[in-house]
Amino acid sequence: MINFKNLSKVLLGLALFSIGCKEFIEPSIDKKNVELLAPANGTESMQYKQTFWWNTVENAFQYRLQVVTPTFSNASSLILDTLINTNKFTYTLDPGNYEWRVSAENGSSATPYAKAAFIIHPTSIEAQQVQLQAPANNAVTNQSSAVFKWLKLYGADKYRLQIDTNNFEDEATLFFDKTTPNEEFSVTLTKDKAYKWRVKAQNATVESKWSVIQNITLDKTAPGQVFLTAPINNQVVAKSVSLRWEGLSDAKKYQLYVFKSDGSSIYGNNFPAIVTGTSFTFNEASSGEKVYWQVRALDEAGNAGAFSELRSFTIQ
Repeated sequence: MINFKNLSKVLLGLALFSIGCKEFIEPSIDKKNVELLAPANGTESMQYKQTFWWNTVENAFQYRLQVVTPTFSNASSLILDTLINTNKFTYTLDPGNYEWRVSAENGSSATPYAKAAFIIHPTSIEAQQVQLQAPANNAVTNQSSAVFKWLKLYGADKYRLQIDTNNFEDEATLFFDKTTPNEEFSVTLTKDKAYKWRVKAQNATVESKWSVIQNITLDKTAPGQVFLTAPINNQVVAKSVSLRWEGLSDAKKYQLYVFKSDGSSIYGNNFPAIVTGTSFTFNEASSGEKVYWQVRALDEAGNAGAFSELRSFTIQ
């Protein structure tokens, strides 16, 4: 007679085993294919800035994008060879004949390359836009000196860099407005503020459109001091101690220091620990051992606040 109760347990076990295997055994993707979307094979364009776009592949973690001129079978120059985590990548090219290809990858396998060819025809820079490179959009930094970078635009012999804190509403009062023959310029930001920046290309007769506007924020102000909440100072506690503190609105994460009984020797290689929340479970001490701890806040720019008080607890 079939024991349905036992059969159900077996079937449940097999289902859980299957789920577990999928989590621990990485699926192979070497039989799958990448579908390229744009620029499609045979595309002819007068846009120097191209967005390479393809469909995602299930179980792929990253994609290798390569671009050459004129073809992979007769390459005279490797333009791009990069790994990215998304299915789009934008890059500014000179006029010419190109081939591009993409392979999807995970930790143990990769798809075959999918390949397409396209042509970029020369035209006036008036229809083009400079592609900004660094700092990344919405970057937050505590370094006053910032290097602004962009990609070369074919047909340009100089670039105009503008930086402002008032959305470029009055060009007579811009924070920074300079022309350079280079594709980068170092600027000192003077105050804790949000800055916007943009670039246009120029030559002797015409100029390009302005680039997109990107943002960078200078923040040299450290967050406040952390207030510890539990355990109270000199408390005797059970092992697996929950160390807790009050959160700060300007903190991105917290740096937790745990010391041995002398109050100064770091408690192992796990410390200082970076914690994104406002608690940490400590379970490394032995019975009767006294442990010290303190916390400080780190903001998005990397500024470190003052340390909290130094507290101790003893494992019962």
